Amino acid sequence: MSHLDLPALRQLVDAGTVDTVVAGFTDHYGRLMGKRFDANFFLDEVAIGGTHACNYLLTTDAEMQPTPGYRFANWELGYGDFHMVPVLTTLRLISWQPRTVFVHCDVDHVSVAPRSILKKQLAVAKAAGFSPMAASELEYYAYRQTYRAAHEQDYAKLEPLSWYLEDYNLLQGSREEFYTAAVRRHLRDSGIPVENSKGEWGLGQHEVNVRYGPILEMADNHSLFKQCLKEIAEQSGISVTFMAKPHHGQAGSSCHIHLSLAQFQDTHSDTFRHFLGGWIAHAPEMMVFYAPTVNSYKRYEDLSWAPTRLAWSQDNRTAGFRVVGSGPSLRIECRIPGADANPYLAFAASLASGLDGIANKIAPPAVFLGDVYASRTLPRVPHTLREATDLFENSAFAKRVLGAEVVEHYAHFYRNEQKAFDTVVTDWERRRYFEKI
Repeated sequence: MSHLDLPALRQLVDAGTVDTVVAGFTDHYGRLMGKRFDANFFLDEVAIGGTHACNYLLTTDAEMQPTPGYRFANWELGYGDFHMVPVLTTLRLISWQPRTVFVHCDVDHVSVAPRSILKKQLAVAKAAGFSPMAASELEYYAYRQTYRAAHEQDYAKLEPLSWYLEDYNLLQGSREEFYTAAVRRHLRDSGIPVENSKGEWGLGQHEVNVRYGPILEMADNHSLFKQCLKEIAEQSGISVTFMAKPHHGQAGSSCHIHLSLAQFQDTHSDTFRHFLGGWIAHAPEMMVFYAPTVNSYKRYEDLSWAPTRLAWSQDNRTAGFRVVGSGPSLRIECRIPGADANPYLAFAASLASGLDGIANKIAPPAVFLGDVYASRTLPRVPHTLREATDLFENSAFAKRVLGAEVVEHYAHFYRNEQKAFDTVVTDWERRRYFEKI
């Protein structure tokens, strides 16, 4: 068994089977941050007392540069430590690293930490008598270059693993099994149950689906899933990206969220209808949690398999909200989030929106029949990160359910993400303007 308790871990350590424990939490981007511990030290000290990390980790940009302007942590406060508390129920052997165990951590008493944000919404759900189940479908692109080689090439002219669209194509998929099969096995052997893998609608684009579960457990599995795929890519001499839109003219990579409550029963039940209504109604003001980067918004193109308008349909992939399954498997699939979404934040936004719909009896719009892309009357998802951040920062709903400090913190984060892009001269600008103006 991959999942462990402390006595089982002690046995493995004493037997010399395990010598390292990795303790991690996610930053704003959903990246795992943390420390590697000697296993004996972890058992003697960290398992009970936790550990510490610099609180600047919840104020940095993608390049690990501390960003000014946060109340939570800054130079004036000296960038102190916060307390990492191992969630011992998440202890597991990770098979892709020898003699290694991984454990997720809560960042103690830090409301802006992504796992804390989801736990707050989960507490609201449980208080209302709900036990939400979720799954996230992650897509990615894979390339023959290593991460180091891709960096040295400035991420240009990378060679994808496939040279034609491979959606469901078993022949092309078999050429990638040296990597994908290793991913499936390691996820399974590390306690993340896998359903399947398949080619997707891009050159070198693939998808590995893991089994649904309780929403917090699913977010934990999602973050470790991405770490697993990146580390196995490193070991396999290739690279993968979870950018929402790595190439114009090709499909973007999504993170479709499937969410259900046992009380859904059928599409006519009040619980189902109001959850769906709240989720749709609040999608624009919570968009930053589904689409957190400048690049995210380039995925929303008509006829690209990514949703562009707010509508729901039965088993219709042109809609932002697709209702699938029946009976116990009845669920809502939100197709808006990209593969770059932080799972804790995306799940928190989804759950908070749906619960508000139930609490306030928000009716969904009429079911849409036909091609959503062709509609000119349906509301559109926000066009840019700047627009989405404005909606989020000014949202009374977001401040009420997340807390004003969380909204202020993340609005600052997304504004700095936009600013980082706005100040850079791109290759597109040089190609367009260097000679032609």
